[in-house]
Amino acid sequence: MTASPYYTPAGGLPPQTDLLSDRAVVTEAYTVIPRGVLRDIVTSVFPEWTDTRAWVINSPVPGGAQTFSQAIVEVAPGGGSPAPEPQPEVEGFLFVTAGALTVTVAGEEHVLTEGGFGFLPAGTEWSAHNAGDAPTSFHWIRKRYQPIAGHAPAPKFGNERDIEPTPMPDTDAWSTTRMLDPQDLAYDMHVNVVTFKPGGSIPFAETHVMEHGLYVLEGKAVYRLNEDWVEVQAGDYMSLRAFCPQACYAGGPSNFRYLLYKDVNRQIVL
Repeated sequence: MTASPYYTPAGGLPPQTDLLSDRAVVTEAYTVIPRGVLRDIVTSVFPEWTDTRAWVINSPVPGGAQTFSQAIVEVAPGGGSPAPEPQPEVEGFLFVTAGALTVTVAGEEHVLTEGGFGFLPAGTEWSAHNAGDAPTSFHWIRKRYQPIAGHAPAPKFGNERDIEPTPMPDTDAWSTTRMLDPQDLAYDMHVNVVTFKPGGSIPFAETHVMEHGLYVLEGKAVYRLNEDWVEVQAGDYMSLRAFCPQACYAGGPSNFRYLLYKDVNRQIVL
């Protein structure tokens, strides 16, 4: 079996001989959850799911990113849910990193393999099951939808490998694979895969109102978060509050790739 190009946690526990020190940090501007802390004893069980466990890596809590939740969901063969979303006002985005997930909407099945994604608008009735013989793992991003008149999104499915990355201006070292149309006002969130070639960088400190969830799919880098330089690698997760300054250098030897959430396309509510 070919190894997945997307890092997927396996759980387990470290031996008693390991030191307690790690790279996990929570600040007023950002949170870093390194892959080494995604262990068996910190998983959650979701209602309406069978043979499933999840690592919740972002939740709207005081002092944290407020617009979304994000979980890494692992479903054993035969497991799943006939009604995953408990809140009709909440939209969802799924991104598969290992195995295959069958998502059914309006009687139509969509089999999402590694790199596959699905966008489920608020109010959509859907189900998800692992019909294969190996565990499947996917990211589940949830956001309370902010509707606007004249714009309503539809379910969308695809695979990031089938989308041509868009190079950033004046460089071939940094590109973005956009799974949702950035010009479509029906979407109030975007989920992208960002790719840096070795040595590529964000050459300025991005400082903006959009919150971010960044899960490192591949490679390693040094990330500038607020006033700190933080080393990250495949399997690490970063949650960034609004206006947290951010930049990075990709360390190589492979590409540095991450799954990126951000809230977009809406006026500030006062």
